[in-house]
Amino acid sequence: MVINEDKLWYIIFIIYYCRNFNMFKKFNVYLVVLIAFLFSYVVRAADIKLETKEYKFYKIKGSYDDVRVDLDYAITGLGIKVNGVSHIATMLERTGKDIGRTKKMYDHAEAIQFCSATLSRNMMEADPMNISFCPYIIYIFSFPKEKKTIYLGYRKLPELSSAASKKAVAAIIKTYEDIIADAQ
Repeated sequence: MVINEDKLWYIIFIIYYCRNFNMFKKFNVYLVVLIAFLFSYVVRAADIKLETKEYKFYKIKGSYDDVRVDLDYAITGLGIKVNGVSHIATMLERTGKDIGRTKKMYDHAEAIQFCSATLSRNMMEADPMNISFCPYIIYIFSFPKEKKTIYLGYRKLPELSSAASKKAVAAIIKTYEDIIADAQ
């Protein structure tokens, strides 16, 4: 479960309201610990979003290796198969030498490709041309100067005209969001 900022303020309001009626007077220490815990959970789970009409990324504090393993577990935990991994940082470093461009863009960067039979079937039954949206990809990367800041995100799917395609896209976006929330 992801607790967003609205839920956090609701919880804080309830705790504060109850505190004013002496319900938590003896539990002030516990109250402070609870609020600190909830705040840290919200900051971790709903970290900073970087969003445009083309993509959406979440900025997460942690180690790349831990978040990468959590991402794999989040995908496979839904019964979805990882089809492939594009090692983007490695490719840029390797090919940059060949073209005289050696600036290190990422510390780590990968594109995790996966497929869900159900999501894909729904998408293509809605419109066979929706094949162009497969495979589904979640990107994970970190910058050299921000090794403990990890970015997780995905390319947004376009607005489609048919109701069936819109429903299929909504299910894919929900899956992206669920995976990213679980990987945090």
